[in-house]
Amino acid sequence: MRTLSSLSVLAALLPLAQLCSAHDQAVLPAELDPARRISFPDTAHYQTLVLDPHTHSSFSDGHVWPRIRIEEALRDGLDAIAITEHLEWQPHLADIPHTDRNRAYQVAREAAVEQALMVIPGSEITRSTEAGHINALFITDANQLLQQYQPEDPTDAMAYYRAMHAMPAQAAVDAAAAQGAFLFWNHPWWSDDFPDSIPVLTDFHRDNARSGKLKGIEIANGDYYSEQAFQMALDLDLTLIGASDIHELIDWDYRPHEGGHRPVTLVLAEEDTPAALQQALVEGRTLVWFKNTLMARELEMGELLQASLSITSANYSGESQLLDLVIRNRSDVDFQVEYAGDYSFSRNTDLLLLKQHADTRITVKTPQRLQRIELPLRVLNALVGPKESARISLSRQVATALKEITND
Repeated sequence: MRTLSSLSVLAALLPLAQLCSAHDQAVLPAELDPARRISFPDTAHYQTLVLDPHTHSSFSDGHVWPRIRIEEALRDGLDAIAITEHLEWQPHLADIPHTDRNRAYQVAREAAVEQALMVIPGSEITRSTEAGHINALFITDANQLLQQYQPEDPTDAMAYYRAMHAMPAQAAVDAAAAQGAFLFWNHPWWSDDFPDSIPVLTDFHRDNARSGKLKGIEIANGDYYSEQAFQMALDLDLTLIGASDIHELIDWDYRPHEGGHRPVTLVLAEEDTPAALQQALVEGRTLVWFKNTLMARELEMGELLQASLSITSANYSGESQLLDLVIRNRSDVDFQVEYAGDYSFSRNTDLLLLKQHADTRITVKTPQRLQRIELPLRVLNALVGPKESARISLSRQVATALKEITND
């Protein structure tokens, strides 16, 4: 848990606190900070939806009411959020006694009823190795994923947790799959399971992936990223997932008022509906945005990079062979790119920083005037595999060359 370290953090939280009452709908002020909103362009074929598929509230081991999660999601510009409470780990049970594991979702959904935010029903199946933690999204009844048990002492969270383990992890997975859930493996590198934080694929996860029950895997969660989990996703054809796994306030853990952001899953969906979102997750059309890095398979990465980066103008300076280019970045990523062609630049090296939602001007030295410029780039902070950078080629017709051809 992070603590307040400055008055600026407190100032950022005050507007949120002023809006909070337990069961009302979420209503946000008009003066939302546009810089805080997570913004990526739609691609040529899909809408780009921003999803946080792993969050917690005080209905399990989080420390805020579900409505706060909705208000944070709206401030961050999310299209969808899942409140995924631990089914078995209930440290606040003495203070918030409840037998209905759907209640957190219901409170969150009621808070979002007037908002263009999809609230996805979900739960976290919580076990130790070898099953570990598994999220189930799009469930219809969380109560079917656990046995009902009334603790003699509701303050003894560990006794309750141990008692709930009487239901085998596979039975919980089977119950979720029977409801048509999208299941993914949470933080596979968790140190309680793997002390060196290097995950090892277990028979449990391999078998459930092969049977089609386990469909995804987190490769980024909170402050952590796992190359090994990324490779597992590629090897087992699992959907790539990034999530905040937030327990405290987003403002405390990710500091959006200072330019930070929660890790999210970018979903390439045919439309902005829960059904289309679920279908895209099942088909693996996702990218993970973690800190200032994108991670995806080559197809999805190419879709989003082509939508995010383009040359908007190409003109020669006077009679010279100096070609002035403007590269526009329409995404939230500050792309770090390396030129991979044969030309040289006049005012830059081959390493360029294409800042988010901004134009970058460069000048290319060409031996003769071109009619069209091709600019091959390696995008260093866009990964299509562990330690493997994506490639993109930007092109544009050169305006002055067109005029010369017309005049001839």
